Amino acid sequence: MTAIETDVAPEETRTSRRTPLVMVSVVLVAVFLAGAWAAWSLTIDDAFISFRYSANLAAGNGPVWNVDGPRVEGFTNFAWVVWSGLGAWLGLALPLFAKVTSLLLGLGTLYLLVREGHRRAGLTGVLVGAGAYVVFLPTYFHITAGLETAAFAAVLLRVVVLGLRVLANERVWTWEPPVLLLLLGMLRPEGVLAALPVVALWFLRERGAARWWWTGGAAVVGAAYFGWRWRFYGQLLPNTFYVKFGNLDSGWIWTKHTTLLLLPLLLLTLSLVFRKATRAVGGLLVATVAVTYVTYAVSGPTMDYLDRFADHAIPVLCLGAGIAVGTPAQRVVGAVLGLVAVGWSAVAGTSSPELGLISNYGMDLQRAHVPIGKALAESDVPAADRTVAVTDAGAIPYYSGWTSIDYIGLNDPEIAHGADPTEVVMRRRPTVLVVTSVGPQPVGKRYGFDAARATAGYEQVASVEMRAGYWQDVFVLPPYAATVGEHVRQRADAARQVNDPDRPEATVGRWLDRLRSQLPF
Repeated sequence: MTAIETDVAPEETRTSRRTPLVMVSVVLVAVFLAGAWAAWSLTIDDAFISFRYSANLAAGNGPVWNVDGPRVEGFTNFAWVVWSGLGAWLGLALPLFAKVTSLLLGLGTLYLLVREGHRRAGLTGVLVGAGAYVVFLPTYFHITAGLETAAFAAVLLRVVVLGLRVLANERVWTWEPPVLLLLLGMLRPEGVLAALPVVALWFLRERGAARWWWTGGAAVVGAAYFGWRWRFYGQLLPNTFYVKFGNLDSGWIWTKHTTLLLLPLLLLTLSLVFRKATRAVGGLLVATVAVTYVTYAVSGPTMDYLDRFADHAIPVLCLGAGIAVGTPAQRVVGAVLGLVAVGWSAVAGTSSPELGLISNYGMDLQRAHVPIGKALAESDVPAADRTVAVTDAGAIPYYSGWTSIDYIGLNDPEIAHGADPTEVVMRRRPTVLVVTSVGPQPVGKRYGFDAARATAGYEQVASVEMRAGYWQDVFVLPPYAATVGEHVRQRADAARQVNDPDRPEATVGRWLDRLRSQLPF
């Protein structure tokens, strides 16, 4: 009996049909891994804020900034803090633990783009959707930075995939939408809003009592978490909200910039709404992206390096663009539009004015913040006097383990609610003051902090250059100036020798030269 008679393709035919997809997937994975390697040196200073909370959690002190003193919620990524706490409990290096986690989640995102793009739009959908994802260079810096960005993007894409399955009347596990809604909301508070379009659609279309049980269970867990954190920290919202939220002018700038950055992906996804066959799919994708981005449009997010917050919904837009170019009757038109989208993503990602700064940031952090933090930990200072005030409240507090005053206010409720940072620091009188400045001597005020007043009675023991025009000036109370100064200078000198010595400039050329030096050929 022949394959034609049974209407079943022979194994060789099925294999030959899979070959192009396999080949494209191998290329995509290779590009992805190369991009992750190129960005691997980056760990952003803000990630060490979360790591400090995670380390205290793993040590049995709870998710706190300082073990003693007022509790403060200086993070907005509770699930990421808990996950990193597991890494700390296992004794793993948290920067590496976070990077590997994000790398695996990034590969999972790529897998979803390949699988769903192929199912819904064929090979063209894969080439455009997954292609736009892997050529967007900032993706890799968000994977390696140590924050929850890649995790949020991966979970949101999975939520959207479930929504597409609901629209296609395909099977969806009853537990999955409520659980992912809860997870996304704990990764970042706005995650609840981002997942709502899909979860609402699923709830309306799902039948049976199980949806009520799972949705109710997720609501109970979410409410219990909210009540616990309100009681534990003593305030309704995370401390960062009081410092960062509500800058509508910056939000408008963010919106205009993001629209231009992602214009082809946005337009292609929006085009789905105007075709009868894809109207429901387009509506769901557009609604998800809109509610994800509205939070940032009204808040003007800070620390938005290399479009970090835009990255949350970029995989969703990549999938939408892949579906859009794979479904029109005119395949040639779709191919051209897809080529434009992929090319735009590649150019936009490599032309960011922040690329030089961020691509060298990890090495620069190793030149200044990390050695200062480790030097403090090694200094001969009694436990009761191990107190430090900083503006860059990341690696220095994390590696020192000292009680820390964050005088920007992200991890200090008094300053976040309007207290003068200079007065707060002078009243608490920390043993060490690390002042961020443009040179070896602090000049003027920064973040409302008057360094000249606050450092009166201190000795300046070191000035450590992070990069050109960005220094950490270290001031110490006289009884401990000798030991702290000696350890800081030794650590900083050693770190500079192995982290791009004598190259403090924040340029793409410096990053590329370093990558070339690491190649085996």
